[in-house]
Amino acid sequence: MALTLLRGIHSNCFRLYPAVYVARKHVRHFRVRSSQGQTAMQEKQQTQLKASPKSESANCPYNYGAHPNTSVCPVCMGLPGALPVLNSKVIESAVKVGLALNCKLSLSSKFDRKQYFYPDLPKGYQISQFDIPIAAGGYLDVDLPVEFGGGHRKFGVTRVHMEEDAGKLLHTDNGSFSQEIKTFPYSSLSYQIYCAFIITFTVLFTPNQDHHFHVDLNRAGVPLLEIVSEPDMRTGTEAAEYAAELQRLVRYLGVSNGNMQEGSLRCDVNISVRPHGQEEFGTKVEIKNLNSFSSVSRAIDYEILRQAQLHSQGQADQIVQETRLWEEGAQKTFTMRKKEGLADYRYFPEPDLPGVNLSEEYISNIRDSLPELPETKRRRYENMGLNMQDVLFLVNDINVAAFFDATIATGADVKLAANWIMGDIAAYMNNEKLSIDDIKLTPQELGELIASIKDGTINGKIGKEIADPSEIEKIVDKVLANNPKQLEQYRGGKTKLQGFFAGQIMKETKGKANPALLNKILLEKLNAKP
Repeated sequence: MALTLLRGIHSNCFRLYPAVYVARKHVRHFRVRSSQGQTAMQEKQQTQLKASPKSESANCPYNYGAHPNTSVCPVCMGLPGALPVLNSKVIESAVKVGLALNCKLSLSSKFDRKQYFYPDLPKGYQISQFDIPIAAGGYLDVDLPVEFGGGHRKFGVTRVHMEEDAGKLLHTDNGSFSQEIKTFPYSSLSYQIYCAFIITFTVLFTPNQDHHFHVDLNRAGVPLLEIVSEPDMRTGTEAAEYAAELQRLVRYLGVSNGNMQEGSLRCDVNISVRPHGQEEFGTKVEIKNLNSFSSVSRAIDYEILRQAQLHSQGQADQIVQETRLWEEGAQKTFTMRKKEGLADYRYFPEPDLPGVNLSEEYISNIRDSLPELPETKRRRYENMGLNMQDVLFLVNDINVAAFFDATIATGADVKLAANWIMGDIAAYMNNEKLSIDDIKLTPQELGELIASIKDGTINGKIGKEIADPSEIEKIVDKVLANNPKQLEQYRGGKTKLQGFFAGQIMKETKGKANPALLNKILLEKLNAKP
């Protein structure tokens, strides 16, 4: 199974393949756009990364959702005379990911050209890494959720390599030919010579299939990291959890936002099966168009079942190396195109980019800058006495984990802090569609609340009734609106009226408002400019 990840995702029901067959899957691609979202061939390299001083670089950003072909330039469009320059941020991101995946880094790696004759890559080739990737031979630790049987799994990582993204084909269902895509003019005089013509793409589809597309080159040239896994997964659930852990990893590292809906995290899966007793796996089939973790799981389980049924019917020869698409509506895969082999890509060293030479000092500095990663954080939380369900919830979101760490740093009871965050606070965030960074309750305030409950100052029931800052804020607004004269007097200098307002609020809440939270919100409102 191949999995491509770039710049998140949920589980669903699973169809298990017949027991007479063993399936293998490996995550092949993990494509991560740089945090800046710029083209892969953009910045001049810094001193550690030798680059040609004469190369012309692109300066167009990648903006998700931008109108097609409005964030393009001669470099990412592959126009004559435009030469690539490596973005040094990509090297840093690749090293971070390689270290986090326990890989061996290549002190000297290089770029290669992969011949790629599709209309979404106008140069006719893709800059990638072939025989000497920047990182290889690693692994990723994954804790499976309890509802999927639990347990700890280690999945091998074959390699991590850098490459550039292609454009995007916008398909429609009317017409039978591609349309001309006009480039947009540039204000810079030096670019006008490159943009004074029309690029036309044509594709041959199967007979009697009315179909055409537009080509959007906005993301052409955007930097990627592609992570290739070992064939260590046996079910769709394992693959989806592997992908989810990769998403957490890149978010913790800060190399990508990991949003699947934006294409920042993309998955391709390769699947092959074998009858029991057979050592070699059968022909692998690639699946694309997987837009969620649940799609990854369901597509894999469907494809395993499809291939196993062909074996059982004596039609194993109908399993051919091809690329198939996952149709979400039909919940099945169907053929897209026959799959190329390595020989079809005709790799050769990229002549326009130099090799990448890393120093031990450069790698060491990046290693020292790495944050606490999800696996390490899970083990630390386990050692605190939390169960795996608590641990997986808290570690899933880096901001939730930071809030939890800040809360227990106040001396709050670990289990009570976890219960509050997973219970009432999570429910409030879900209802209000807020992130934990958006709520007004601070870790310090939650720590004080937990301490008050634990020492018996208030009971847990009252604590839960007063834990909603937005509810207290509504009551404060109501009291201030009902007492305009006293509000005017307070703002005129009679600050002792704060006690009057606090009393009115306590009356409204029947004494259940947290005093510290109440006074904080009240003072903010009283001292706000009218």
